[in-house]
Parts: sequence; C-alpha cells; structure tokens
Amino acid sequence: MSIHTTVGQDPDSNDVVILLEQQHEEIRRRMERVLAVDGKERRKAFHALVHLLAVHETAEEEVVHPHVRRVLKDGDELVAGLLEQEAQAKRLLAALEDTDPDAAEFRPRFLALRDAVEAHARAEEEQEFPALRAASDDGALQSLAKLLRTAEIVAPTRPHPGMESRARNLALGPFAAVADRTRDAVRRMLGG
Repeated sequence: MSIHTTVGQDPDSNDVVILLEQQHEEIRRRMERVLAVDGKERRKAFHALVHLLAVHETAEEEVVHPHVRRVLKDGDELVAGLLEQEAQAKRLLAALEDTDPDAAEFRPRFLALRDAVEAHARAEEEQEFPALRAASDDGALQSLAKLLRTAEIVAPTRPHPGMESRARNLALGPFAAVADRTRDAVRRMLGG
C-alpha cells in the first residue's frame, strides 16, 4: 500500500480501517480503566471515554457508514444494523452520564454499556471493516482516514441519541458540538 503521510500521524493510521481498529483498542483500554479506578479518577476516566466514544461514533456516522452504503451491495442493510447498535449504546451512555460514578448502580449500568460497545465494535471489525477493505482501494481508504480525522475535529463530545444519520449529524451536530465543548470547558474550569 502506498502511504501518504499526514503530518504528525502514524503512517499506518492513514488507512481508515487501521485507524478505526486502533480507536477500538483505545476504547477498550479506556473502558477497563473506568472499571479499575474509583472516585475522582473514575469520573475523569469516564468523561474521557464518553468524549472518545461520541467523537468516534459521529465520525463513523458521517464518513464511514455513507461510504459503505455507496460501495457495498448490501451496505444499507449492514449500516442499518450498526446504527441500531450505536443508538442503543448512545442511550445507555446518555443515561449513564447522569449517574454518579461512585453510586452503586454505576457499575452494572457501565457493564451493560461495555457489553453493547464491545458487541458493536466486534460487528464492525468482523463485518464492516473487511467489506470496506475489499470494496475500496488504498487511495479511498486513505481519503476516508483524512475525512474521518476532519469529522472528529468538529464532532460533538457527548452522546446524542437520535443523531445516528449523516443528515442529522450534519444538521444538528455543529450546534451539539458547540454546546458539548462549552460544557467540557466549564467542567474543566470547575475541576471536574
């Protein structure tokens, strides 16, 4: 594969499939971190996970899923199943965001979220990514990686159930992103 390096990025991440697989591994690490710590560290680890999940899923919804719909014969069906999984995970995540990480109900709710996120990641890794790689040349995979990074820059940093389509993300995403990033800044200023 010919690599067009992007300044400051690992050359392997110029392939959208590799980039997404790396992000999945980071999500898994962050989920384990949330379970391994408590108190203020758990709260911090959880907020970092929420941010990564929201940005990752929005970028997939805006860039990867539309491409899969275009290039795969059964792309609409495949993406519809993935979007339903994403919506379920977003609902679990949104509900969990309002739960104190030290509360007794946090752990079982978080484990349900972890299971949903893991099932979704496996579905992408076993179904979407191989099909995406088979249907796309190196140039397309590289272009998608660049588009994915661009979408991540302006993506909301909180889950927004109901925004699982590209059209809804493009229409409502910028407003949600501004609100989310303002909320993030206030939280940081307040030490949370």
